[in-house]
Amino acid sequence: MGKVFVFVNQKGGVGKTTSAINIGAYLSLKNHKILLIDFDPQGNMSSGLGIYDRTPSVYDVLVKKVNIEKAIRKSPLKNLSVLPASIDLSGATVELVEAERRDFFLSDVIKGVRDLYDYILIDCPPSLGILTLNGLVASDAVHIPLQCEYFALEGLALLLETVKRVQSGSNPNLKIAGIFFTMYDPRTKLAQEVVQQVKSYFEDKVFSTIIPRNVKLSEAPSHGLPICLYDDKCAGALAYKKLAEEIEGRG
Repeated sequence: MGKVFVFVNQKGGVGKTTSAINIGAYLSLKNHKILLIDFDPQGNMSSGLGIYDRTPSVYDVLVKKVNIEKAIRKSPLKNLSVLPASIDLSGATVELVEAERRDFFLSDVIKGVRDLYDYILIDCPPSLGILTLNGLVASDAVHIPLQCEYFALEGLALLLETVKRVQSGSNPNLKIAGIFFTMYDPRTKLAQEVVQQVKSYFEDKVFSTIIPRNVKLSEAPSHGLPICLYDDKCAGALAYKKLAEEIEGRG
């Protein structure tokens, strides 16, 4: 049975989608079968892997218009598949709120394909709304990308409180797999202080690999490629390869 990881941070622009794509890509290069689930209506994970035709999408699977197998797409990498998102997913949020429903439907979607993959990675929107709650309830573990700035620390406390609520209710088996730093610039004192503070508080929950600021990581999605196919020698690629190995090693 495959492991399900969700990538969550309610703050946008922290490298969450970039991390999910590239960690999935490097895990796939180690002969693991990977499914990426784009659960953000913006669909950045989908476009970042060159998937622009998103019909059917994860929304169509959720509302039972199509089976999940018909919605899954191939990526540029052999062992990496994608369940794309579309803007219709934002409509699902409205429908659930208006109907006052709290059913966590993503779990049911994943059950049907969990045995087909070694890892399923879910990319959630930058919020702590019902789509992100779905991702948390459907997962075995949470991975938290953290940008090295002051406001990231404030947001982390709120995120961890949300995780605790899910653990005490809908998903008691949910674990925090780890926190990793993104967009790190060693020249700034603030970045160094954020790393030190988080490491001193969370200790073994912090991955040792730090993702640096790297222009190649920003360029790769515009070409519809993971960094390992765009420039596998750049600093960002080497860091994500190492981080994927850490994640694999932790199980």
